[in-house]
Amino acid sequence: MIFSNDRDKLRQQYLDVWNKANQRLALEPLEEIIADVIRDHPEYHPLLESGTAALASEYHPEHGQSNPFLHMGMHIALREQVASDRPAGIRDLTRKLLLKYRDGHEMEHQMMECLGESLWRAQRDQSEPDELAYMENLQRLAT
Repeated sequence: MIFSNDRDKLRQQYLDVWNKANQRLALEPLEEIIADVIRDHPEYHPLLESGTAALASEYHPEHGQSNPFLHMGMHIALREQVASDRPAGIRDLTRKLLLKYRDGHEMEHQMMECLGESLWRAQRDQSEPDELAYMENLQRLAT
């Protein structure tokens, strides 16, 4: 369900996973990734425990608000990219970045800037993300 286009279903997935994790119920592999990302963001725990209020919340960047679901989703996307090594070479590059940043969470935040730019350009150009340009941006982080 994490790949749904329905915003409320996507958000509900985070709430359901967090509830299962807190109850120490068995998690599917993707749910484990989601739970790990949520654990890394204690500032979002009250939101995820608010139930339906989390589903209805709006986030306006023009008012300085960041969307916690988008933020966590980008962490998940990065972890999935590394696990599948797509784009090719991202797994090895991530190892290099971890040596530089020494903090996996901070490293992911740096990588998210590159991912966000790549997605923004693809949306602007109405095209697929440019994996080569994305990897070049990530390479620059390593130097």
